[in-house]
Amino acid sequence: MAYAVGLLTTDGCLSKDGRHIDFTSKDKDLIETFKDCLGLTNKIGKKTSGYTNKKSSFRVQFGDINFYKWLLKIGLTPHKSKSVGVLKIPDKVFFDFLRGCFDGDGTIFSYWDPRWHSSYMFYIQFVSASPPHLQWLEKTINRLAGVSGKINESKRAYQLVFAKKSSYILFRKMFYIEDIPFLERKHRKAITIFKTDELHNHARVV
Repeated sequence: MAYAVGLLTTDGCLSKDGRHIDFTSKDKDLIETFKDCLGLTNKIGKKTSGYTNKKSSFRVQFGDINFYKWLLKIGLTPHKSKSVGVLKIPDKVFFDFLRGCFDGDGTIFSYWDPRWHSSYMFYIQFVSASPPHLQWLEKTINRLAGVSGKINESKRAYQLVFAKKSSYILFRKMFYIEDIPFLERKHRKAITIFKTDELHNHARVV
């Protein structure tokens, strides 16, 4: 449930009718995982992108008044992208929730930095249009994992970014066992980045 709420926080939508909930993603696998988490049998449809005018995303929509009211109670709202702030997520499932945020609008990226003797750099990043939400995320992560991030502003959104050592710690917190829901594509990308870093460090020692 906490993972599914993380997905809804990033890529979900609460309709104004007080009943319907929509989850959209470019990854059909993620839609299937979301359905499994909530026990949904609704069909997966296609959604047209507002930028490309093409049906490039998948979506599942369902109606559940009680679940809708519960989402409002923990802090989600219709048109939440800029209004979402602090959410009522218990500490014991916070990193499951954060994994949902990571699989939704989060990412991990890497590059070679020539300024530091070709150092291999990588970062975990969470994206939101709401600075208060990212401030709450950073504060809670710092309290529960002991690492600090930095909030950057871009043209369309804000990014909460964690550097190399902090990214290792966060990843282990989010993926603490194997039998949990996650997006295979992003998990595989992270593992590849970590292995590249380990090989690079080994080569430097040798």
